[in-house]
Amino acid sequence: MRRTDTEGRGPVRYGPHPPEPGLPVLPELAAAAAAAAGRSACEPAGGGPVLLDAACGYWTRRGLPVERDRTVAAPGAPPLLLALTAALGGDVLLPRPCPAWWAPQARLLGRGVYHVPTPAECGGIPDPYALLETVRRVRAEGGTPRLLVLSVADDPTATVPPPETLHETVEAAVGEGLHIVSDETWRDTLHEPHDTVLIGPAEMDHERVTVLCDLAGPFLPSALPAAVARFPATAEGAALRARTLDVLTALGATLAAPAAAAASYALGEPDEITGRLTAAVRLHARVAVAARRALLAAGALARPPQAGRHLYADLCPLRSALAARGVGDAQDLEDFLTERLGMPAPGGHRFGDDMDALRVRLSTGPLLGSAPAERLASLTAPDPLDLPHVKRALGAFGSAFEDLRAADRRMEPPR
Repeated sequence: MRRTDTEGRGPVRYGPHPPEPGLPVLPELAAAAAAAAGRSACEPAGGGPVLLDAACGYWTRRGLPVERDRTVAAPGAPPLLLALTAALGGDVLLPRPCPAWWAPQARLLGRGVYHVPTPAECGGIPDPYALLETVRRVRAEGGTPRLLVLSVADDPTATVPPPETLHETVEAAVGEGLHIVSDETWRDTLHEPHDTVLIGPAEMDHERVTVLCDLAGPFLPSALPAAVARFPATAEGAALRARTLDVLTALGATLAAPAAAAASYALGEPDEITGRLTAAVRLHARVAVAARRALLAAGALARPPQAGRHLYADLCPLRSALAARGVGDAQDLEDFLTERLGMPAPGGHRFGDDMDALRVRLSTGPLLGSAPAERLASLTAPDPLDLPHVKRALGAFGSAFEDLRAADRRMEPPR
């Protein structure tokens, strides 16, 4: 039954979880976590040396060398961003739309949160000119903008910003004295890694960028939350890391031993981890293309997904048909599609988008099958779209939107 009251129109407790992999936990990863379950000692605040060294190796292999004393680990990305925001102080700027968990961290601290429109060609970063305008307006109103959070492989839009656009945004932010936190959780999930150029802000500015990676995205299941951060190799970076550790310590935000062991194993990137990730990315990319094709055929809009396990759809062209079904805003759309599709379909308002805009994030995980055996079959199939259970899921997905398209056509005035 759909809600008829306003409960759930925005509270954090109703917010969406990150896109799930839709695949069983890798046995070797489960074994690493299980082997640490008997430890009585907890990880120190900020992570132990084994985990931090594994994080250093991960970033070094991506051209971002870092020492152990410039890294921090936490039990998930939200507490880590909370600690960073508290350590930096000031108001926070975010692209619109952005991951659902970014804004609550700043609001919990009583900080001002200002959303900045994204460029036409991508999400994840603010338009550089809109950023400058927003910073100056906030200062004129007595605010103190200090932090910009952005993403180079974006949730929710599943896009990757062109390097030249990102460079302009980084230059604008640094010129205004902002510190940048670059959420690079999905950087290892590029659908076309040979055709998509991903460059992070830390490669453009070595002094004012902290890199954050939520491992409970591409590498770990959400049941084993862990995240790591890489700080600039400067005196200011060292001071920021120290303040961040103070906040994590005050919060008691330490990793459980099984999560730390699993994170260390995953960051070491053995063949089992990289092989599973490569296969999973290929699978989600294939299904995302088919899901987008169904959306476009029904008259909806969606940018080509370039990373992650989801796509971001704009159903404004189907507004008339949706209105006839009682859908007038993003919350109504979320309720309607979640019931119609039988899968989570968080509205764009969860990601800081306008409530009146009929946008929604749709994940590919639920389309891989309903049972572990089906999902593993999807992972290993030469073409998962040929599998009966995937065909059924995509068929049901497409028909839900095609029904709206047909209704919209019936409502068009005769020519």
